[in-house]
Amino acid sequence: MRPLDDALVSRLARELHLLPTTARCLVGRGIGELEAARAFLAPRLGGLRRPEGVAGLAGFGAAADRVTRAVLRGERIAVFGDYDVDGVTTCALLTSFLRGCGAAVTPRVARRDEGYGFCAEAAADVMVVKPGLVITGDCGTSDAAVIASVRAQGVDVIVVDHHTVPAAGEVHPALALVNPFRTDSAFPFRGMASVGISFYLAAAVRTRLKEQGWFDGRPEVDPRDLLDLVALGTIADLVPLSGENRILTAAGLKLVVERKRPGLAALLAVSGMDVGGDRPIDEKTVSWKLAPRLNAPGRLGDAAPALELLLASADEAGARAQALEGANQRRRELQDQMVEEAFALAEVSAGGSEPGPAIVVASERFAPGVVGIVAAKLVDRYQRPAFVIAVDAATGIARGSARSAGGVDLYRALGQCAPMLERWGGHAAAAGLTMRAADAGAMTSAVDRLREALGAAVLAEGSGKVHGLGAEADDTIELGLVDDRLADELGALAPFGQDNPAPLLVARGLQVRASKKVGDGSHLKLELACPRTRITRGAIAFGQGAQDPGPGTTVDVAFTPARSTWMGKSRVELEVKRIVAPADQTR
Repeated sequence: MRPLDDALVSRLARELHLLPTTARCLVGRGIGELEAARAFLAPRLGGLRRPEGVAGLAGFGAAADRVTRAVLRGERIAVFGDYDVDGVTTCALLTSFLRGCGAAVTPRVARRDEGYGFCAEAAADVMVVKPGLVITGDCGTSDAAVIASVRAQGVDVIVVDHHTVPAAGEVHPALALVNPFRTDSAFPFRGMASVGISFYLAAAVRTRLKEQGWFDGRPEVDPRDLLDLVALGTIADLVPLSGENRILTAAGLKLVVERKRPGLAALLAVSGMDVGGDRPIDEKTVSWKLAPRLNAPGRLGDAAPALELLLASADEAGARAQALEGANQRRRELQDQMVEEAFALAEVSAGGSEPGPAIVVASERFAPGVVGIVAAKLVDRYQRPAFVIAVDAATGIARGSARSAGGVDLYRALGQCAPMLERWGGHAAAAGLTMRAADAGAMTSAVDRLREALGAAVLAEGSGKVHGLGAEADDTIELGLVDDRLADELGALAPFGQDNPAPLLVARGLQVRASKKVGDGSHLKLELACPRTRITRGAIAFGQGAQDPGPGTTVDVAFTPARSTWMGKSRVELEVKRIVAPADQTR
């Protein structure tokens, strides 16, 4: 368990009338001051910091001014978004907002076969509509050559992006590059997804248009009505759920619950969220239900069906949700095949021993659009960073995705291997790479060298492996203290994600009273008891069906308290992350 300032914990618990465990969770997240804790427990849009001014985002003012002029002049605006959820929601948000302002907008999202970002083919397609302004979302920072060619044709380009900015070099050709990672950006929070930055841009443009009297006699669009899109893109993109992101996501999830957007209401229905009406809609709903379906078309090819769903009318929404459901089913079938092969390759590369500090697997049978999901599955199994690479033998190009573990910064790790890569980028928690080789033999050798280099880079970052049942726990607790109040207080720390993980508690020496596999057999339902007090609690261990300890076993568990509602009745249960027999773990 992490050492904390016990005096600070006691003060928070006393002043805010919190349980000691809740106060420990706050202090463990760096929230020890009373006012900061109050703001964290009750996030408000009024707590957002201004993106303009001395402490603002570089390029933001120029971008807002140019978009405003485009609306006032009646210019056609082309909005281009990348093919993942952040890119698609960015495109949907800006399109919805600008159309609400009366602008002529042509939206377009990326196609997997074109390659990453605002590539030449995508730019040529966008230019067909003769726009006066092009806005790229969730891409563009690394697409300087293509953007320069667009500007050479007399069309301004605004880039709204959050991917890591390369080392200092030439001035970016966009009229405005709005990216919190710019070295000259003074905005205090660098973790926003592109869709969050786009929300800020929409709000600033709305203010400018009001000052110009644009809405006199016109309906006034409210950017706050678009926060459901911000929540989707922010959660799905694995950016930190702290700072501005926490405020935006908390507000946006309330809109998702209200189902005001026809496409999202239909998508919730096809994903089974309306059955029984008892299931809460939270960040897990986005991560497990909505994001995979929105990502599915882009993983298989063209992301347009996801954009069409988010922009759909009530009459169109049902059919478009069904189209995404079908794409998601095809994605799952492909994913299952890839996961099985990836696990086998990981075992082979390890030679039957403990895997190295990083898992690196490659195959010609991997689909580029699904490698990120497979990397996440490898992280779940091996508890260390994973890199999954799809090889195209016909072109000699390999594209991969990576997911992190143990606090390893993937962007920095890949930077250590830059001479081996044609292209790479992303974030600390999720990143991508491109390699090229002359033939299959050369590609195999290149992957082997990359595996060795990444192993060394990960070791330089830290081991990359998650150690010990209680090493990252917030508190060790008696089973009888896991009650309604604790679940409700810890629930107030949500939404959970990067930089704001769900509280992790440890209970030791529990007896397994009953256990059974549920769902498709991959999950485990348990009844756990404290032998001393005889208090019992139900528990669910997602994805741990194969680790059933069996009735009568004594175990230690790492878990998050959660509310489970069924047929209108609510009870507290343990959402188990790890189950370990005490004799088998290092304390």
